[in-house]
Amino acid sequence: MGLKCGIVGLPNVGKSTLFNALTNAGAEVGNFPFCTIDDNVGVIPIADDRLHKLAELVQPKKITPTFLEVVDIAGLVKGASEGKGRGNAFLASIREVDLILHTVRCFQDDNVTHVEGSNDALRDVHIIEDELLLKDLETIERREERLTSQAKSGDKATKDKLDVVTRLREFVEAGNKVRNFPLDEKSLEVVKEMYLLTGIQVMYVCNVSEDDIPDAEGNEEVQKVKEYAANEGSEVIVLSAKIESEIAELPYAEKKMFLEDLGLENSGMDRLIKAAYVKLGLITFFTQGPTEVRAWTVRKDSKAPQAAGIIHSDFERGFIRAETAGFEDFVEAGSEAALKDVGKMRSEGKDYTVKDGDIILFRFNV
Repeated sequence: MGLKCGIVGLPNVGKSTLFNALTNAGAEVGNFPFCTIDDNVGVIPIADDRLHKLAELVQPKKITPTFLEVVDIAGLVKGASEGKGRGNAFLASIREVDLILHTVRCFQDDNVTHVEGSNDALRDVHIIEDELLLKDLETIERREERLTSQAKSGDKATKDKLDVVTRLREFVEAGNKVRNFPLDEKSLEVVKEMYLLTGIQVMYVCNVSEDDIPDAEGNEEVQKVKEYAANEGSEVIVLSAKIESEIAELPYAEKKMFLEDLGLENSGMDRLIKAAYVKLGLITFFTQGPTEVRAWTVRKDSKAPQAAGIIHSDFERGFIRAETAGFEDFVEAGSEAALKDVGKMRSEGKDYTVKDGDIILFRFNV
């Protein structure tokens, strides 16, 4: 399974530069609003040092990372919920993503136009989120109207749905985001089927100047966003999109040297992706052999047959067992044969819960 993220934010905050850093896809970058007219989509490999370490030991013909799908969604302005800017097209694009990467401009540059005329990170955050809330409220009100009409028949299930939607409408009218709405089993499906924008998980990406890297603690705009995000229970990643675009063009070994020169252990992209995995409850497992070493993404707490199904549906349907080892045990042993010699290769059944870093060989029969 892949992870689909949508990069959103006001025009000229660095969304397309961030997208290019992630994908090297060459999205047009310009100093004017709505430089991005249509959504750019890219699929990028996810950097994982464990994958490279396994490849060093196994020496496969091919190395295949897991991936991240990224959508650079064209700029949103005040009034988008009423159709201004790209309006409904922008809002419809967001519904398709698993995670919103809300990019916020936290740098001062008189040569880069700000659509609002001045820098104010928190104001910019509120502009975006107010538009999403207004669109959600419109969606909820339409659903409430339909259910009100249908509930006249006296159907209990419809009345129950109406109760949930009415409570949700009151919640959103008070300025609350859908993701903070208290859900029980009954209301979960009702809310999910509306595909509400503020129900999507969000991470804030503070785009700072090159001078603020590696230490951005003195940036007042960043601190404002961090305080706001903490109250929202959301993550903040601080990076320079310009630097990240330079890092993205380097080979793996040179990238490490570049980061060391900056005094950084990991790039902003790596930190962003790791935080996204945690936010969405995802983990990585590996398969290995002389033909290929490969990383796979699966939801945390998935059982072995579910993980097998990520590779191929036949693997899940005909699952017999999973020959499993931890990443550290594999590295310490140095090879699969040595791992078996020391008794660190386990045979796990269908009730086994896959762990992050597991190296698995699935046995199946169909």
